[in-house]
Amino acid sequence: MSDSAESKNRLSRIVTRTGDGGMTGMADGARLSKTHPRVVALGELDELNAHIGLLRSYLKPVNYAHLDAFLEVQQHALFNLGGFIAMASLADGSMLPDLDALEQWVEQSNAGLPPLKEFILPGGSVMLAQSHIARVTARRAERNLWALVAEDASTEPVAVYLNRLSDALFVLARVLGDADGSLVYWRKPSR
Repeated sequence: MSDSAESKNRLSRIVTRTGDGGMTGMADGARLSKTHPRVVALGELDELNAHIGLLRSYLKPVNYAHLDAFLEVQQHALFNLGGFIAMASLADGSMLPDLDALEQWVEQSNAGLPPLKEFILPGGSVMLAQSHIARVTARRAERNLWALVAEDASTEPVAVYLNRLSDALFVLARVLGDADGSLVYWRKPSR
């Protein structure tokens, strides 16, 4: 095996004990509190990525290859966004995913759906419920990211991407619910 950057091991030790005091290392060499907005943002992105991974595992057995491919792109985008945040001042705009492509996916996918006449409740099939869990996780990640944006305006594109991704996950839920008939609509209370 060569010593090139491509063949370098990413993690040789898992238990390092360097975070036992409530601090963690960033890609730029900084050590931050685990409650710092930058570290919180990284955790939020990781959690969202895990929820999307679970959603993908539900999609694969029922042959939603086109939706799985879209979600795979989003998992890579979230990982790259985490790198952008972890690198702080070393990060550059080339690390940011394509917001226009995400918006186009939302528009194209939504165009084939019937008009929405009522609110949708999370539920229905397991896939549909998991897409809503991913959606609300994206919304929370976005809300929490604005604390980092207040400190570091260069991270605003990450918050914007998360906002668009939560829109995409809502449309994805509608696509799934429309396909399997499992959408759950809110009912107005009877008087």
